Formats: sequence, structure tokens, C-alpha cells
Amino acid sequence: MVWVKVCGISKIADLDAAAEAGADAVGLVLAPGTPRCITVERARTLAEHSPIPGIVVTVDETPGDLMSLAERIGAGGVQPHGEHQAEAAAAGVRAGLMVLRPVRVGTGGVSVDHVPGSQIPILDTADARRHGGTGRTFDHDALPPLRRRWVLAGGMGPHNVAEAIEKLQPWGVDASSHLESELGVKDSARIRAFVREAKGL
Repeated sequence: MVWVKVCGISKIADLDAAAEAGADAVGLVLAPGTPRCITVERARTLAEHSPIPGIVVTVDETPGDLMSLAERIGAGGVQPHGEHQAEAAAAGVRAGLMVLRPVRVGTGGVSVDHVPGSQIPILDTADARRHGGTGRTFDHDALPPLRRRWVLAGGMGPHNVAEAIEKLQPWGVDASSHLESELGVKDSARIRAFVREAKGL
């Protein structure tokens, strides 16, 4: 069954909806200036409450700072974007955490050859201003077969995830903006519908 992550969780009610629906992980965004950013204290509260792993999503954190955040929060994994990404991802592996390694997909296709087997590529739509959460899909037809574990992100929601899974056969899927009633505000019904569609329930 497909692994499912619901990203950008900020409320316990949304966390409960994701876990009860059968999601495998939630994303806790700690990237200042983004609409889904929460405080370290809030992330820790959510992680303590959660029956499923919390994945810490950051931008430009050094390896040391990222590991400190993950420890303080009690995270089950990390998803480091931006500067220091390779080093931070490697630090996550050494710490025994699940590591999602962002790969931005633009018009020129994509390669995941640079991502070690100990890390899981998460493919998302390239954007010059944002590191995810754009709500836009990339050209799925341009994606070569990927013979490894990988996660599909970028514009996923209840309306299209089942078709995308059937076509691309990812190991996992991730969604955020299409599970919201307004920017940064998750909708429990959409969360449940997304997980149901992704897992074929």
C-alpha cells in the first residue's frame, strides 16, 4: 500500500484526521516566512500527540541545527530544503531518522542519481520563489521510470492522486495545499478524502 504524508499540519484536529484516515506521516513545517510555518513548541506538541511520525520540513538549516530541531521536537524524520541540503540529509541518516530528500522537477526533466539509497527522493514542482506547497503539478509524462523508493508531491489532492499513483507507481505521495480550505488552513474532510484515494480504501 502507498505511503502517505500529509504536510503542513498545524492543529491537533488535523493531525487526528490524518492519523485516523490512515496516513503514515505528517509534515511539520519550520520554515519562517511560509504560510504553514509553526513554532518549535507547537511542532513538539503535535509530535508528542501524534501516533504517526512527524517529519520536520526546513529550509537552509545547517546539519547541526536541523538535528537539534529534530531532537527537541521528537521528530521521526527530516525533509531539508535549500542550502546545506546534502549535508543535512546525511546527518539525518546518521541519526537514524527517515530522510526525504527534495528534488525539484522543472521543464528539463529530472534525475535522482545524486540521492543516496539511504534517502528517499521526494519529487516536487520547481518554483523560483518557494520550496514546495505551490499547489502545481509538474509534467508527469516527462518523468522517467524510477526503480527505487520515491515520493510524489506537487499539486496532489483527492482529485488526482489515485490517477497519478496508477500512472507513476510511486512508493509514496505527499500533499499540502490541496488539502486546505484557505491558505495554511487544513480541511479535515479533504485530508480524509486524500488518504482514502491514495490508499484505495
